[in-house]
Amino acid sequence: MEFFSSLHQAQTSDEIAVKERIVKELLAYCNTGEYAALGTDFVPEVFVEPSYARRCRIVPPRELPRRRRLRTAEDLALQVHAILHIEYSAIDLALDAVYRFPEMPLAYRRDWLEVAEDELRHFRMLEKILEELGFRYGDFPVHQGLFDAGVHTAGDVLERMAVVPRHYEATGLDVNPRIVERLRSRGDLPGAEELLAALETIYREEIDHVRKGDHWFRRVCAERGLDAEETFFEILERYRLRQGRGEVLNVEARREAGFACSELLRLGAVECGE
Repeated sequence: MEFFSSLHQAQTSDEIAVKERIVKELLAYCNTGEYAALGTDFVPEVFVEPSYARRCRIVPPRELPRRRRLRTAEDLALQVHAILHIEYSAIDLALDAVYRFPEMPLAYRRDWLEVAEDELRHFRMLEKILEELGFRYGDFPVHQGLFDAGVHTAGDVLERMAVVPRHYEATGLDVNPRIVERLRSRGDLPGAEELLAALETIYREEIDHVRKGDHWFRRVCAERGLDAEETFFEILERYRLRQGRGEVLNVEARREAGFACSELLRLGAVECGE
């Protein structure tokens, strides 16, 4: 099996079914004896545009339609589409985490293929809700912020683990409960109950994704003789990533995902039980 060319195909295709098939094949391949012969001298391609560029109109974040109060089915569809786009981006980022860093061990590759598998399932759940509301992925404009984050961290797995799972995905853990709270007040909207159920599944599984990123971040720090906490904050500063505010930081979920209390207090948490 051409492991890296299959990853390339999955990552550049805009067909979710293609991504699903290849992820399933690659996970099976990782459990065969043939995998042991896979080399690490592969040189990954630098991608110049996200795979969804053929399906979506990409605009600067300031030009995205404003998400209004949830009054109509279209308001809800806009919210679903925004989350769906995050999940699509997360699929490709998980695939890229395997494709981009061939020096990483089997356990790392299996972890991020499993993350890709989860993100694909999340996409399918949300896509079904969106289509039942009368819309399809690509009906609203999107931005490519997560793709850009992948490009910017393409040179170092340590930076990738810090920026994508430990910053962006962890921020998703902060935001998810606020979306759920808004939705609970509009359970009368078609699709609202289904979206609540999907968000609960996504929330639970995203904690595991952040935990995997935390594990590999700390492991690479240890291998390089670096202090994990100081290195994380140095990377946040280097990328000018806004730190969380205490009133919105999801301390419980972040702790479950591996964050230390000392980190969370520096991020702005008001308190953190040891």
